[in-house]
Amino acid sequence: MISLFMTFSDSTGERRVHPDVVNAVAELVKSIPEMTEAMLFTPLDQSVDHPYKADGTGPVFALQLRFPDLFACEAAMGRDGILASLATGAGHSGLTGLDVTHQVMLTRAFPVDVAEHPADTTTPCSYLVHYPGPAADMNAWNLHYLQHHPAIMRTFPDVRQIEIYTRIDWVDRLPSQRVEHMQRNKLVFDSPAALAHALASDVIKHMRADFVQFPPFAGGNKHFPMLTRVVRKDRPVA
Repeated sequence: MISLFMTFSDSTGERRVHPDVVNAVAELVKSIPEMTEAMLFTPLDQSVDHPYKADGTGPVFALQLRFPDLFACEAAMGRDGILASLATGAGHSGLTGLDVTHQVMLTRAFPVDVAEHPADTTTPCSYLVHYPGPAADMNAWNLHYLQHHPAIMRTFPDVRQIEIYTRIDWVDRLPSQRVEHMQRNKLVFDSPAALAHALASDVIKHMRADFVQFPPFAGGNKHFPMLTRVVRKDRPVA
């Protein structure tokens, strides 16, 4: 499975994307051909305690769009399509003037013990992480990370989803800036409180112990907790 990430940032740190704009984007992306699922990420309403608060507030808005293959994803990134209009803010005043980046990556999903959110869950929260890179040896980096880190992530209390995204080559005609982070991760929890609880557990000590064993890399990493809205295409009624 392929994921396209689009990230909208504000250099002043003062902008917020209005909920009406988020709703409009949610409706728009449903009509992208062959897009199977979209995640819309917005900042938390209040600060959540986590070990990497020094990384800052993160983007004001972000998208993760899933496609069944690279060709479907590339087809959606034409210069006159929905994604191009979002990248420029054309017709979407709430997005105008934001710094927009995009990246296409391979999605690697890993098992969790309980995948479904409780029925009354209204505020799922994702922990978005990225490693800009580079690594001295990407193959060594991926071998170590994929073999060790997801198994530790699985032991976080009540984690609902673990995904790791690795680099691929792609072509597009979007007006936004391409980035090529060497890796992204996503952990999903039922709520900001559940995320904070998990990151306050002893599991974080095991994560850090593995971190010091990583093959050499540069660029550090960034961690951002984000509210998460999942959008799926409407299925026709039989």
